[in-house]
Amino acid sequence: MSTGPKKSTDALRSNHWGAYVNVEVKLPATRSGPLNGLTFAVKDVFHIQGETSGAGNPDWLRTHEPATSTAPALLALLENGANLEGTTQTDELMYSLNGENAHYGTPTNPLSSDRIPGGSSSGSAVAAAAGLADFAIGTDTGGSVRIPSSYCGLYGFRPTHGAVSAEGVIPLAHSFDTVGWMSKDITILRNVGNVLMKERLLLKENGSEITELNRKPFTQFFIATEAWELPEAEDCSLLLSTLHKIEEWQPEGYQTINLTEPAESLADWSAAFRVLQGLEIANEHSDWLTKERPTFGPGIAERFEWACSLEKSASEAEVELRARVQRNLVNLLGEDGLLAIPTAPGPAPLLGLKGPEAEAYRAKTMQLSCIAGLSGLPQITVPVLRPDGLPIGLSFIGGTKTDLKLLDWTAKQFAEEVCR
Repeated sequence: MSTGPKKSTDALRSNHWGAYVNVEVKLPATRSGPLNGLTFAVKDVFHIQGETSGAGNPDWLRTHEPATSTAPALLALLENGANLEGTTQTDELMYSLNGENAHYGTPTNPLSSDRIPGGSSSGSAVAAAAGLADFAIGTDTGGSVRIPSSYCGLYGFRPTHGAVSAEGVIPLAHSFDTVGWMSKDITILRNVGNVLMKERLLLKENGSEITELNRKPFTQFFIATEAWELPEAEDCSLLLSTLHKIEEWQPEGYQTINLTEPAESLADWSAAFRVLQGLEIANEHSDWLTKERPTFGPGIAERFEWACSLEKSASEAEVELRARVQRNLVNLLGEDGLLAIPTAPGPAPLLGLKGPEAEAYRAKTMQLSCIAGLSGLPQITVPVLRPDGLPIGLSFIGGTKTDLKLLDWTAKQFAEEVCR
């Protein structure tokens, strides 16, 4: 059983960043494939045969046994030529977007050491951003791949809910949980997606239908007014100028729309997401919480306490809102629509930020990340560097099951790194 972060003489460079839980967990590729020679790191919430996932909390690690099998998503990567090298840090039970772990420390953001890396897939983002791995695997329930990707200057992808197997992954909230990935290289990001999703999509649908869906080009382009009101004006201007470098995203080529209903806001969407997620978290983990009484760091303990206090009967309005959001966005985007939004309200916050300022920033972040969360649609984030060198993220959300087309489109548009 693992006892927390481990060191190895061949991993001093990686330990400098605090990204890893165990650098000695290594699985070689089992076959040749499109990911030949690439290395990846994985968030410490995936089952790896013979290893115990700690989920960022010592009490979870203490009360669970080693896995008897390896998560199918990881096996798919190994079977296509990639090599697993190390498990990475996470916020406690994946219930934070900051990347600050009270037990194991905070991985260092390679692009700004005085700022948080973002979470909960913090170690995975840092490993990829520091060049310790060619790509990294994480999970994204409420933004846990997209937000650290934005903060660490990475390309990051959250797939359509259910498009990648989450079997063998510690759950947070099942109907929102996804397996995501990140890389400094958009081509690698796309190739990982082809491996993880193509076979699963073909199993779900007639192969010719999926092929035809992904051949149809994106022809409708949208900007959501409410989302673009959240970042500071300078960041919005930079993101829009990056967007306008793309031929289809000239000002006359896209529609500016309101996502929300009259008298409604993204704050209402975020609140509904928070309640529905909290109910699922309580349903999943309340027995363990009651039995083990784990020690959590600041903020995490309060969130679990709040989640366990929710009454399921009080969630009817939130369930209805989620169904409406999903229906409206699926209909809006269809097979050929793209929605552009900022990934986060701005660059990564400073380390140790607390109080009203921190809560206000988190609230804005959740208003942006809940759009794909509630709708279950795929989202990709692209890194954009500000003049001061801090990264911010530009995101595109596609229609249901357009994941592979979204990855291909982004790889084509940003192959020459127009965002840098």
